[in-house]
Amino acid sequence: MDLNQQDWLDQLQKDTDAVILDVRTEDEWNDGIIPGAVNIDIYKGQGFIYEVDQLDKSKNYYVYCKAGGRSAQACAIMGQLGFGNTYNLVGGFTQWEGEKVMP
Repeated sequence: MDLNQQDWLDQLQKDTDAVILDVRTEDEWNDGIIPGAVNIDIYKGQGFIYEVDQLDKSKNYYVYCKAGGRSAQACAIMGQLGFGNTYNLVGGFTQWEGEKVMP
């Protein structure tokens, strides 16, 4: 499900089963992250699918990338793997106005 920044953050803050997933590259990750995020690079291809498939499918995943395209793709892949709740950050990290930290 695509959510704008405000809805994504509001829902995330109320969610006790939330996991923030950053699907950017390592170089992008090193430019700053949303606090609490874990990184699995979608460009790893089959490696991405393998790593994501190891995650707890009962959790709710708040997914972001640089602009929103790769994270939308990641949400679709996760849905195919049996994840029930994935939320794509429309506009991605580039448009993120919330807190940012260095990894």
